[in-house]
Amino acid sequence: MAKLISGKEVSARVKAEVKAECDRLKEKGITPGLAVIIVGNDPASRVYVNNKKKACAEVGFVSEEYALPESTTEEQLLELVDELNKKDTIHGILCQLPLPSHLDEKAVINAISPEKDVDAFHPSNVGKIMIGDYTFLPCTPAGVMEMIHFSGIEVSGKNCVVIGRSNIVGKPMAMLLLHENGTVTICHSRTKNLKEICSQADILVAAVGRPNFVTADMVKDGAVVLDVGINRLKSGKLCGDVDFEAVEKKASYITPVPGGVGPMTIAMLMKNTLSAAKAANGIE
Repeated sequence: MAKLISGKEVSARVKAEVKAECDRLKEKGITPGLAVIIVGNDPASRVYVNNKKKACAEVGFVSEEYALPESTTEEQLLELVDELNKKDTIHGILCQLPLPSHLDEKAVINAISPEKDVDAFHPSNVGKIMIGDYTFLPCTPAGVMEMIHFSGIEVSGKNCVVIGRSNIVGKPMAMLLLHENGTVTICHSRTKNLKEICSQADILVAAVGRPNFVTADMVKDGAVVLDVGINRLKSGKLCGDVDFEAVEKKASYITPVPGGVGPMTIAMLMKNTLSAAKAANGIE
C-alpha cells in the first residue's frame, strides 16, 4: 500500500517558511504584494482567486484584486497590466485563466513584466526554465517537485514519465525532472504503446485532465505516482487523473485528489511572489 504525500502538509510547511521570511522583510519596510486580475464570472476562476487572496492573508502579503467585467476590451486589460508593471508595491501579477474568448491570452501573458510574472508563463521565464537558470517556476510543477523532495524521493537516474504536454504543467514538469537527472519521457494523445511506457516509470506524473485515466495496469510495482489532475464527476465528486483505489495498492508513494498537488500550486505562488519581492529590492 502506497504512502500518501499530503499536499496539505507540504503546503503548510512552505507557507510557514514564506510567512517567516515575509516577517523578516517587513522589518526592512518591505511587504510583498500580489495583484490578481479576473475577467468575467467563471465560477472556478472565482474559487481560485479567493483561495489566492486567502493564502496572501495567511503569509502576510498585500493582495489586490482587479475584477473586470466580461465586456472588458483587450486594450483596457493591457492598460491595467501596464499600470501594475509600474506599481512599486506590487511584486507579482497574475491574470486568472481562462480569459473570455475575445481576449488574447498570449498578448496578456507577454505584457506582464517577466520580473513580476509569478506564474512563470512569460516566454522569457519559460526559456530560463529550459536552460536551468530561473527565478520563478510554474507553480504546479514546482509544487510537484516540492512534494518529491519532502518525501525524500531520489529523481537522479530514475525513469520519469509525464503524461501531458501542456505549457503550464507537462513541458515544465519534464524540464524540472530532467534538471535533477531523471530520464524523462513525455507522453500525449498521439503516443503509441502508452501502457508499456508508463509501466516502466519509476516516477509517473499524470497531467492529462481525464478522470481515472491512469489504471493499475499502467503502473509499475513500487512506482511514485503524482496526480496533477482535478476533475469533477457527474456525481459532483472530485477525482484525479489516476484511478486512486487501484493504483494505491501498487505504488510506493501517491498523491490524493483532493488534498494532493492542488494546495501546492497556491503555496508555490506565494513562494514566487516572495522571490519577486526580494529580487525587486536587491535581496538574495
